[in-house]
Amino acid sequence: INCKACEMACKDINNLPLGIKIRRVREYQSGGWAEKNGYLVPDKVTQYYVSASCMHCEDPACLPACPQEAIYKREKDGIVVLDRDKCIGCDVCREVCPYEAPSIVDSASKKTFKCDFCMAEIDQGRNPACVDACLQRCLQYGDVAELRKKHGTLAAVEPLPDADLTKPSYVITAHKYAVKK
Repeated sequence: INCKACEMACKDINNLPLGIKIRRVREYQSGGWAEKNGYLVPDKVTQYYVSASCMHCEDPACLPACPQEAIYKREKDGIVVLDRDKCIGCDVCREVCPYEAPSIVDSASKKTFKCDFCMAEIDQGRNPACVDACLQRCLQYGDVAELRKKHGTLAAVEPLPDADLTKPSYVITAHKYAVKK
């Protein structure tokens, strides 16, 4: 519904400065106008929203691209983590990520920040902040294999990139008007 509660919860838990987002609600619109009996009428008009951040991909483009090896996958759950102490702010991870997930947070150091899926919350048995903040309960957290059993394997709709690029650990139950990749 584009309420952006997930964006705000993410900004809050990560204490992000004004203008920086690591979770974004993306809008998609398609369709147009067609002439019918001398009148212009809507033709295949659709609009929907997709909440996205780091997809904690099975094959993340950012991990091998980082020259400092500051990005790694946590073995126990596959969360893609950025070690900010090792980050040199070279921006390569931002350039290669098809989801535009990494963000520059500190304008002085130019260090990068990305979603860590609220792993401190997960380690305490809680959900990521975005999941708990979602008013419509659109977001869920759990084992991706279980989520795929429940919701299917669709992992890309417009405006997201093709799922074959990085194999995101993400499942989408598409809106009835969603444009599938």
